[in-house]
Amino acid sequence: MKRQKYHYGDHPSQWAELFLPEPAHGSNGHHPAIKGIAVVIHGGYWRSQYGAELGEPLARDLAAHGIAAWNLEYRRAGNGGGWPHTFEDVLSGIDHLKEVAPEHGLDLGKVVALGHSAGGHLAVWAAGRRKLDKIGTPDADRQLVRNGDDAAVQLSGVVSQSGVLNLAEAERLNLSNGAVDNLMGGDSVRYPKRHIYADPMKCLPLSVPVYAVHAMEDEDVPATLSEGYVNASIAAGGAAQLLKVPGNHFDLIDPRAAAYKKCRELVQRLLS
Repeated sequence: MKRQKYHYGDHPSQWAELFLPEPAHGSNGHHPAIKGIAVVIHGGYWRSQYGAELGEPLARDLAAHGIAAWNLEYRRAGNGGGWPHTFEDVLSGIDHLKEVAPEHGLDLGKVVALGHSAGGHLAVWAAGRRKLDKIGTPDADRQLVRNGDDAAVQLSGVVSQSGVLNLAEAERLNLSNGAVDNLMGGDSVRYPKRHIYADPMKCLPLSVPVYAVHAMEDEDVPATLSEGYVNASIAAGGAAQLLKVPGNHFDLIDPRAAAYKKCRELVQRLLS
């Protein structure tokens, strides 16, 4: 399996690693037909102690099944991330595929995201980037980079793995000891506009399909976050679907587990 690391910024956490399928035997190094690109966005409640190593097994597995996998690292709360840098990095990291794809003959018309937990939040949020201008600049500080730029890499679908898809509800539940307020630099009373801007619920309906997969024994992210997102999407005319799978929160990122295999199947479906 070929893997190559690329930097999309100067910070040590601004990088991604591309995993490509093995060349076919006797093909003189030529890759088989690659089915598309999957951007893998790891979770960890946006905190710096969790990194892209969580996404590497998924990226390896996707490449083994004929998909180019872009395992994305980004600044997290505690190492220069949080609002707005985590969000800037996710958009910039996805957009860096414009520089990388031609080198490997990859089709930027077939790019989907696979995001786990907090990574599911970031993946679905990024899929709604074209609607961010309509929400308006949060607070008085800045607007996120290239949020609605037509030249940006647009996701054509998302598989969310027990994603934190309702930021306001996650804050209300105080998930992971204040993880949302930690990410946003303060609570929604103090910074209401930035919380609205960062919540995938506020970009509905999306023009691309979202599969909200949730583990039935998940004790880290309540299933109500996926359920609420899908219900709101359907009510708004969106194309989100809820799928409940057996297992716990981490079975979703275990390539041996049935929960993860369902996620891979959905990525393949989006790229077919």
